[in-house]
Amino acid sequence: MSCLCTLAMPALAQDELSVDELTEIFQRQKQVFEEAETSGLGQTRGLKLITVQDVTAESAAPEVAATEPAAPSAPELQQTAPQVATTAPELAAPSGSGQGVSISASSDSAPQRPADPNRPLLAAASDAPMVFGQLAPELQVNLHIEFGFDSAAISDDQKPKLQTVCMALMAADVGKIRIVGHTDSAGSDAYNETLSVLRAKEVARNLIEECGLPPSRLETVGMGERFPFNEANPRADENRRVEFQALS
Repeated sequence: MSCLCTLAMPALAQDELSVDELTEIFQRQKQVFEEAETSGLGQTRGLKLITVQDVTAESAAPEVAATEPAAPSAPELQQTAPQVATTAPELAAPSGSGQGVSISASSDSAPQRPADPNRPLLAAASDAPMVFGQLAPELQVNLHIEFGFDSAAISDDQKPKLQTVCMALMAADVGKIRIVGHTDSAGSDAYNETLSVLRAKEVARNLIEECGLPPSRLETVGMGERFPFNEANPRADENRRVEFQALS
């Protein structure tokens, strides 16, 4: 698997970026994601959309509990119904097992723009493979967040890093934010994928509770060891990271 990550700056260097620097990167991310989707080619300068099997992005917003049909009694319920319907397919998508991963990055198999312009590539139907945006190194935002061994808990001394990212996301006026958990290659594929999912969700919880970002704007996904930051050394510390992507 080829990776754009080999020329990237060390992960810890990105931990020191200012709010203004991060804001500029997030604004550029938004631009390239839009260009990649509207071009119909599945890629643009600085970004390649890659189809990844057996992985599902999950909304950080709580699922709406199923209830028996009832006559609507409040106008606001009728107004919010379409919004719930648009996110339901993503929430209902099956979780990946981490086994039998298939990644396609060739131009022949690059995702094509859907016929429905209201359904972007990055919000595919529940029965479709996930489309992941592999950003060029200069457009990536990676934080080396230290978790406890075999744990997804974030220690207090790591939270200022997340506060800086949160301030930049707000300044960049980001609509949808994808939080991607990554691991090194130590351990089994299934274990690493599960751990990366849990850590991405913990970061999302922190941004919601400590920073006030709306859950509806956040989605999480665990990529395990698929996309190492340091491809030359898959077990390197910098591969254990959390990546932030401004999708819109």
